[in-house]
Amino acid sequence: MILVTRLDRQSMFLNPDHIVSVEETPDTVITLFNGHHILVREHCQVILNRIIAFRTKILRRSSAVPNGLAYLRRQRNTQYHRTESEHHLSAPDHRTTLQPLHRQDT
Repeated sequence: MILVTRLDRQSMFLNPDHIVSVEETPDTVITLFNGHHILVREHCQVILNRIIAFRTKILRRSSAVPNGLAYLRRQRNTQYHRTESEHHLSAPDHRTTLQPLHRQDT
């Protein structure tokens, strides 16, 4: 979410994913995908910089996590994983082995 200020100095947070266009006629007009227009005090370049900063923040959080930040690592759900012994079990005819339950188990 980015912070913008309406013309009446009222602050609001705006989801940049909903922005279709930003125009700078004497006033800056933000057009949303649902057709609503919002008049704001900030210039187009300021809004663009805030959108870039927001997206950068999202991408940084989703990238590989360094070893020191273990609390940000994705927890693996082990509920549906087979144990090592289940991977090596054979079918009754002893010719084929069981396939992994999920693609990530291969």
